[in-house]
Amino acid sequence: MTLIKLILFVGKGFFCFPFSKRSRLHDYIFFSALLTNVMQHGFLCFRAEQMMIVAGDYKVNIFEGTEQYAKPRILVIHPLYNRSTNNADIMLIKLRAPMVLNKYVSLAPLPRQGTGVAEGHVCRVSGWGYNSLEGGQVPVTLRTVTVPIVSTARCNSSDSFNGNITANMICAGYSTGGKDACKGDSGGPLVCDRRIYGVVSWGNGCGDAKFPGVYTAVSRFRRWIDQTIYGSYLRCFKPWR
Repeated sequence: MTLIKLILFVGKGFFCFPFSKRSRLHDYIFFSALLTNVMQHGFLCFRAEQMMIVAGDYKVNIFEGTEQYAKPRILVIHPLYNRSTNNADIMLIKLRAPMVLNKYVSLAPLPRQGTGVAEGHVCRVSGWGYNSLEGGQVPVTLRTVTVPIVSTARCNSSDSFNGNITANMICAGYSTGGKDACKGDSGGPLVCDRRIYGVVSWGNGCGDAKFPGVYTAVSRFRRWIDQTIYGSYLRCFKPWR
């Protein structure tokens, strides 16, 4: 069975998060945020029945007694998701049963539709990913690092991503490189002012001064998230199972 390790949550039986595949101990570890028992994530190559959602985890190699488990009921992929460009790299997962909120599992607030974060604003990204692109030992304890927001213009410059950053993405990282999300951190939350403004999506290497980390811009999808969770979308949508 595939285990999906989760760290944060946001709001009603749904989850949302961009995806990554990191194999460890025969499990795949992803990251997401709880939105009312709906999870936020990006596109996955798994069906709902293959997954087990784990919340409240901190050290992935041991059972701490704080974990909660739930099976997903349906997966809702964003209709504009593009595997080639990573545009709209986000998906919602409806849980079969709600998580119990406590000091280990809590809701993570989202920004309003269309709101942005100023260039240079320092945010925080978390995950269990590798410490470098070369791999090495996988951290078993949740790690976190601060990174400043990088303007889309700079991120799209010819010596960086050269126009591949869409309006649905935001960049964050230091001009000197070093601190960054890395392989295995995909889906991890980029938290700015206590709200999840981004989710780790893709990049070019790790901690490269020319290539900041690229995140799905959650505020670009807030309306879709709300409509999916609270609207009639699920009643007329044939879910991907």
